[in-house]
Amino acid sequence: MHRNDEKRFYRILRELENNPHVRELERYRQHRGNTAFRHCCGVAEASFRMAQRFGWRVDERALARGAMLHDYHLYTRQHIHINPLRHLIEHPRRACSNAERVFTLSGKEKNIIRSHMWPLTLFHVPRSREAFLVMLADKWCALREMRTRHEN
Repeated sequence: MHRNDEKRFYRILRELENNPHVRELERYRQHRGNTAFRHCCGVAEASFRMAQRFGWRVDERALARGAMLHDYHLYTRQHIHINPLRHLIEHPRRACSNAERVFTLSGKEKNIIRSHMWPLTLFHVPRSREAFLVMLADKWCALREMRTRHEN
């Protein structure tokens, strides 16, 4: 079974967590009061744990960056009055577009962000292990967060 470089993954993840652009995600609530920042951190960590459990070799940089930026849409759905289904389908495009303005993204990182809501994003299919892991972890974390009321 292959073990990914955990130190590298968490070093990259901590750099992102300390980036002022990524910290903007703390301003946006989702999933019963959780912040988008905490959600993205949880998705990143869950994605890496899944890779380890499955014994899958991953690109630690692409996984950390794609997971941390997958919800970089920079709005709260209720404040812009967008239909919930429309938000589910369209927010990956907006997140990718916003992330590209601030970060230089690889093709793999763009696919991670754009495909994390698959199969709702019908034509944006996960094309890598990293994208598949983030897609799974996002759903797992969102369901877990929906069961819990978050404060602050």
